[in-house]
Amino acid sequence: MKQGQSVITLVMVLIAGALAIYFGYYVFDTLNDPFTTTLAYSYTVNDSVEADGLLVREEKALSGQAGILDVTRTEGEKVGVGQTVALIYRDSQAQADQAELDRLSMEIELLQYAAAQSGDVESAARLDEDILQSVVSLRASTALGDYADLEDQVREVKSGVLKRGYTYGDGLTSADLTAQLQSLKSQRSALYKQSSGATTRITADRSGVFSSLVDGYESLLTPETVFQLTPSSLAAMMDSQSADEGAVGKLITSDRWYFAASLPNEAAERLREGGTALLRFTGDFSQDVDMRVEQVGPTEGEVTLVVFSSDRYLARTTLLRHQTAELIFESFSGLRVPKEAVRMIKSTQKDEETGEEREVSKLGVYVLVAGRAEFKGIQVVTEGGDYYVVKPTSTSSDALRAGDEVITQAIGLFDGQLLQF
Repeated sequence: MKQGQSVITLVMVLIAGALAIYFGYYVFDTLNDPFTTTLAYSYTVNDSVEADGLLVREEKALSGQAGILDVTRTEGEKVGVGQTVALIYRDSQAQADQAELDRLSMEIELLQYAAAQSGDVESAARLDEDILQSVVSLRASTALGDYADLEDQVREVKSGVLKRGYTYGDGLTSADLTAQLQSLKSQRSALYKQSSGATTRITADRSGVFSSLVDGYESLLTPETVFQLTPSSLAAMMDSQSADEGAVGKLITSDRWYFAASLPNEAAERLREGGTALLRFTGDFSQDVDMRVEQVGPTEGEVTLVVFSSDRYLARTTLLRHQTAELIFESFSGLRVPKEAVRMIKSTQKDEETGEEREVSKLGVYVLVAGRAEFKGIQVVTEGGDYYVVKPTSTSSDALRAGDEVITQAIGLFDGQLLQF
């Protein structure tokens, strides 16, 4: 035998020996482990089905023109008839002129406030309180990461500080305020005439809720056409999308929104038109919504189109269109324990009236309590692949609770047994 072959044989023998030692130790350790445990914890299982579909509302796209777009409304904000939704500037100079007009308007408003104040101590204290509340609101929104109204809150703080400066600042007489106010009004009037043709205002021709998302469904999906959908036409709409490039936003003019989805036939058969259903939305709109079942049908093959509706959370759903929700029929809550931990024990009970003894079976789990095995009765609520959701059969202090250390594997267990660690 060559020397190289001898070395290879030796290495293979050593590896085989190491593997045998490893597996032998594993088997020995397993057989000598007296018991294994896991924690029982609160758990909820839903009898549910996934619903994939589209949100439908009464919507009107707002068209604009070429230029620099400045949207003046926040997402989900209510807008009245005639109110400005967006500004379109012809060029950057027009945008700068509008910013200057806004600054002059604020200065004029602050000076008018200062001229109307008496300057007494009570007015100063009230103004100081308003400034403090504005700062607190701004700080709270920043801490929570809520920046929806950040611009308005910053403007409110700045406005309060400037009001106090104008009203109670040194050397500002009534004549000074009047002269400064007249000067600012003249500047604003001149600038407005100069820039009026360079800025276009987009206004709302009806009241509604503003949204900046225009996805092309506004004219295709309405509260009327949603009831004409079929599973195949809904699927086709979900696969195709076209946006209006010239739109600056849209107005949602309906108070009720709809969700059209295709469901398996067996799930749709559990719904009743005119009844209610719980849908759990996820993602940016994480919310459970009780919705009305508007229509069940038509059916194509193994799926049925179902239309749900709600008049809640309209302002929070403005950016949503294609959504996947969980349709929940029923929820089961209790304690989750592994199936391998559940045991059936038999005991003999004596009837107090007749004196007869009879054998009874009791379902439960063994729990490690102060080094001993304690049997606690349970009732199975529902089950999963490798677990049960259970509830205790007793309300006493020794009933099964979340956090109990449930014994999953052990040999020869009995109630009160002292366990060796």
